[in-house]
Amino acid sequence: MTAANSSDPRLLFFAGSARQGSFNKRLAKLGAMIADANSIPSTFADLADYPMPIYHGDLEAEEGQPENAHKLKNLMKAHTGIFIVSPEYNASFSPLLKNTIDWISHIRDDGEAPLEVFRTRVFALASASGGGLGGLRGLIQIRAVLELGTGALVLPEQFALPRAREAFDDNGHLKNKDQTEQLKSVIQKLARAARVLHG
Repeated sequence: MTAANSSDPRLLFFAGSARQGSFNKRLAKLGAMIADANSIPSTFADLADYPMPIYHGDLEAEEGQPENAHKLKNLMKAHTGIFIVSPEYNASFSPLLKNTIDWISHIRDDGEAPLEVFRTRVFALASASGGGLGGLRGLIQIRAVLELGTGALVLPEQFALPRAREAFDDNGHLKNKDQTEQLKSVIQKLARAARVLHG
């Protein structure tokens, strides 16, 4: 995480996968590296460090929201732009990411409007897959949940990485320079949008 002035955009990167060797986690880490290299303060968060039960209304009524849901929400509040990378599962996105969104959307701190943490941040989306579409079908579903379900502002620009098994070099960078530039462009647009929204 890079230190930031209060007026700087601050980007949070995370992947909708807890798997250690996840291509999407590697892409999220790379995104944070690219942001830092371009003087954009960033943080990478691993959802494996924030385990939560599957959302259940009775569980919430009996025990409240999980501590890790509060931690993640506070992490989101500390950033002005959120970059989400998710695998595609059966033409949708991961249950882990959906569960994370569901829990956080139910937390309303004192003085907050409903879903305020989503509606006061800018989001960008990316995906990686071993196939030729790069997870594009899942991105459609994530966009619908964020825009229609939470009222979030999601950039129209997004990044999909096909054939991810062959895409990374040993240092975690993309072998294809054009793909690197495409990813960098989305990150820079997210930073600019976050600066406008919170400037």
